[in-house]
Amino acid sequence: MSITKESELIGMQRASDAVATTLKEMRKHARPGMSTKQLDDYGASILADLAARSAPFLTYGFPGATCISVNQEFCHGIPSPTRILQEGDLINIDVSAELNGFWSDNGESFVLGDDIHNHQKLVTASKQILRKAIDNIKGGVRISDIGHLIETEAKRSGYKVIRNLTGHGIGRALHEAPSEIANFRDNTNHARFKKNSVVAIETFISTTSTFAECLEGGWTLVGNKGGFMAQHEHTILVTDGQPVVLTDKNGIWN
Repeated sequence: MSITKESELIGMQRASDAVATTLKEMRKHARPGMSTKQLDDYGASILADLAARSAPFLTYGFPGATCISVNQEFCHGIPSPTRILQEGDLINIDVSAELNGFWSDNGESFVLGDDIHNHQKLVTASKQILRKAIDNIKGGVRISDIGHLIETEAKRSGYKVIRNLTGHGIGRALHEAPSEIANFRDNTNHARFKKNSVVAIETFISTTSTFAECLEGGWTLVGNKGGFMAQHEHTILVTDGQPVVLTDKNGIWN
């Protein structure tokens, strides 16, 4: 969406605060021995307390309030009472929601407890690349140039990017134009970021795979060549200078 008045900015900030707070609290609450369903239920209760509604459930009928992916699951992991979190797991939580007609989205990968499987380097790279990408976004910048920056930084760190997962516009629906903000230079995409637009910027940084494939069941995605992936996501307001990070309260850069 494009922000045209103060009330719209306030609405987007409130929705963004809701998803950011939920993500932050879910990360703090996660612990070994807990099921992903228990963690999702906790997130659902926070969203409800904030009068926000799960975006993946509203939009797609997703079987959970949030997406929780573990280890080789790249994204869209279904919360399950039988999926038990373990020390050192690579966990991704993606929280998106609607509040009073405004929609916001954010996500984070993190290592649960001690980094016994050496995932932290990947997680740190993803966070740093997202920060650099957002710092270079302003009105008039080519979307494909940001994709090129993300892929270049990933390669510099020894990683790959997932080419069929992208960021997107957001605001009055979960997915809006621009529909694809890729993690590589898409030479067919000549669009530019527009001042006052709201977009969800996501990194998809991978150890091995370059494409995500859907498991049987139609939701959870894994890598075409295996390995692991870290994702970090902020919803931002594009300006003619530094973007406004609407989901900054999630603390993923802390």
